[in-house]
Amino acid sequence: MDGRLKVALAIFPVIALFFLWGEYKVHLPGALPWLILLACPLIHLFMHGRHGGHGNNEGDQRND
Repeated sequence: MDGRLKVALAIFPVIALFFLWGEYKVHLPGALPWLILLACPLIHLFMHGRHGGHGNNEGDQRND
């Protein structure tokens, strides 16, 4: 592969990302509250996945 072609293939994505970032960074502040709301149930789901969720805590119950 020619050296100039490699340079062109390396620069093209950088230029494309520059223009995409310039276009879509305007929309990010409007979407941010929705992204935070979307993150809440996902965090809840993943955090409860570690300890098995609510209930069925057999080790915490006393047998009197």
